[in-house]
Amino acid sequence: MTSRDPNRRDLLKAGAAITAAASVGTGVAAPAYAEGATPIARIDAVLRAASEAKEVPGVVAMAATDKGILYEGAFGMRSLATGTAMTRDTVFRIASMTKAVTSVAAMQLVEQGKLSLEGPVPNIDPAIGSPQGLEGFDSAGAPILRAPKRPITLRHLLTHTAGFGYEVWDQNLVRYVKATGMPQTPSGKVAAFRFPLVFDPGERWEYGVNLDWVGRIVESLSGKPLDAYFRDHIFGPLGMSDTDYVAGPNQRARQANFHQRKPDGSLEAQPLETQFTPEFWGGGGGLYSTAPDYLTFAQALLNEGSFKGVQLLRPETVRLMGQNHIGDIEAGILKTTTPARSNDVDFFPGQSLKWGLGYMLNVQEGPNGRSPGTASWAGIFNTYYWIDPTRRVTGVIMTQILPFADIQAVKLYGQFERGVYDALRSA
Repeated sequence: MTSRDPNRRDLLKAGAAITAAASVGTGVAAPAYAEGATPIARIDAVLRAASEAKEVPGVVAMAATDKGILYEGAFGMRSLATGTAMTRDTVFRIASMTKAVTSVAAMQLVEQGKLSLEGPVPNIDPAIGSPQGLEGFDSAGAPILRAPKRPITLRHLLTHTAGFGYEVWDQNLVRYVKATGMPQTPSGKVAAFRFPLVFDPGERWEYGVNLDWVGRIVESLSGKPLDAYFRDHIFGPLGMSDTDYVAGPNQRARQANFHQRKPDGSLEAQPLETQFTPEFWGGGGGLYSTAPDYLTFAQALLNEGSFKGVQLLRPETVRLMGQNHIGDIEAGILKTTTPARSNDVDFFPGQSLKWGLGYMLNVQEGPNGRSPGTASWAGIFNTYYWIDPTRRVTGVIMTQILPFADIQAVKLYGQFERGVYDALRSA
């Protein structure tokens, strides 16, 4: 969407509420802490207060600079139904935070010369090799399809400009799924990701199943299932032993339940999901992880591809990933079709947002301290990260709530981020 798109104007009110909630001065009673408390103690107080007030069921937050861990804290409960305490090693469903991992895997193949950013993507499936564009619907409600104007590239897929969407944020795809009877994306079936393009590649930004296709490309070119590729080339080298597509018994015992936000604002714990083996591991979502594990991954990107003696990517590749790759196109605006699963999303109303090779980029300084050029994104269960290469800091904050962009969770994310930058200034 561009800044002139009416959908952006429709979202300004909701987005303004999110940004206001993310600020410390929101009219919400400030958590109590001793006069002269350190910035770290103030972060503790903010996270503890939000958990005790049941604004979030529980939270784990961590931050690091290029010199090491700056902050870590765990507060509240994994489940409001059981009262099990949240701990540093709690396991979360990180959903679309998987996308950054898949982007790193793809860029490893680019470095090896096995994959190109600019050429047509490998024809591993008709959905990306010979896609169809959705022109509209006829009088009987049947989809009208046409060939797109240009082929899809890896750059299109990594920047969400290929033309793919998600039903949860695109009403035309909701209509398409209903008209065709195709399975929905949570089914884990390959057919559920064979959407038509809702615009021609390179002409707009829309968040969608792009990284799931990148994951399939990684599998095809590497000769390994995506879970094995991740373990061999990212998780294993970095020591991320709690991150995978399947939560084993040890991880399952530490897993947080997700909570549904009810109309009255209260939270209701949901049962742990039933695990199943999908037809393929999605590059766009599906990983389980912990805050320490994901922070390790973020630190590797903060340190330009190297961490703990492991080089995931070359420094110039990481810098390339952090550049604006969509030009004048605006990014980051999502209008929900399914309010129980996602709110409308505009994290920085009135600000220009761009997309790098795998994540969102702030063009201006953020309201809570992040520098221009900061990379960030999230998972649908309200897990968030940011990587600020200018201030040399990265942070992760995890809870488990639906819908996405939950106002209380985003408020806490903003307060945590502000506290981290306060701690940097006082260091």
